[in-house]
Amino acid sequence: MKKIISFVVAFSFGAVVFAQEDVKQELAKNAAETLTSTALPKGLTIGGYGQVDYNEPDGSTAGKLDIHRLVMLFGYKFNDKVSFLTEIEYEHVKEVYVEQAFLKYRVNENFNVQAGLMLVPMGIINEYHEPTTYYGVERPNVDKYIVPTTWREVGVGVTGKIDAASLKYQAYIFNGFKSYADGAGFLRGKDGLRKGRQKGAESQISSPTFSGKLDYYGLPGLRLGLSGYFGDTQTDDTTEEASTIGVSMIGFDARYKYNNLELRGQYIASKLSGTEEYNTLTGKDLGSEMKGYYVEAAYGFDLEGVERLTPFVRYEAYDTHAATEGFEANKAYDRTDLFFGLNYRVAKGAAFKVDYQISDNAVSGSDSMKTFNAGLAVWF
Repeated sequence: MKKIISFVVAFSFGAVVFAQEDVKQELAKNAAETLTSTALPKGLTIGGYGQVDYNEPDGSTAGKLDIHRLVMLFGYKFNDKVSFLTEIEYEHVKEVYVEQAFLKYRVNENFNVQAGLMLVPMGIINEYHEPTTYYGVERPNVDKYIVPTTWREVGVGVTGKIDAASLKYQAYIFNGFKSYADGAGFLRGKDGLRKGRQKGAESQISSPTFSGKLDYYGLPGLRLGLSGYFGDTQTDDTTEEASTIGVSMIGFDARYKYNNLELRGQYIASKLSGTEEYNTLTGKDLGSEMKGYYVEAAYGFDLEGVERLTPFVRYEAYDTHAATEGFEANKAYDRTDLFFGLNYRVAKGAAFKVDYQISDNAVSGSDSMKTFNAGLAVWF
């Protein structure tokens, strides 16, 4: 935790010292915000993003090619106040999901009401997950195992900004993770809460959860985020308290850009209550604490036109058994990843990517796993 606080302080100091202009950073936008923008004309707007990946473990005689995801976005603006956004995702060619589907009502310039299937604002990637917005072929593993991306649920909330304080805010009431249904548990040590995402598919709701985020954008080139998520998991068992888990998750994230230098950092931590009773009931090995962080640095070299070549390095550390109740933690779930890679942007919204990944865990004597990754990414 001390490392992450120091990292965020360093970002803030760097922004003050090196900023060239006394202007506020332009607010970043993801696909949903772009397609529900007030600047768009009335009617239908279409967008999309996708990525094709190649993964080859070191020493393997063959790699894996995968159309990892192909997403179509449809935004419809009814009038200057009301818009609708839906995101249809195909994963691995054969799996189809609705990733977002919500109605947005713009009360005024700084206050909106949203309802439907929406992204939970936790960290960076869960909201900004389009493949041209991050470096590396795959999304960071902290976001996969700790957040867990792409995390979306059905709910209602408010969003907006307070320019006088340089703050963007979000606050939602959602249904939550599903922990138990039809006599079976879904949450486990290997991937934490990931199997509990309901994704809007006949979602159970036995108690509401709260999610909120504040983003500070008052210093040039700097964005700081504070996220929180609190509530109980959802279950169809109304008599057995052991089937429910209490979840408290917090996240800190920082992004800084100075000329062609980009820095990112993120820390996510969760405390889970009732895990000992839950594991006894279900036979699972869910930990009582999970945490993870990453730090990343990238520098872009401008080429002809809009083309840019950007080398980057990212270090990740994450543990889904940071603490356990009633059993010994599995050290294989205490993991680290080191990535070195290149991002070649050939157009705004199109890039080729390559990286080399070195993965380790805390098991004594275990060997590092090395993987070569390559791919292409588009967003329009």
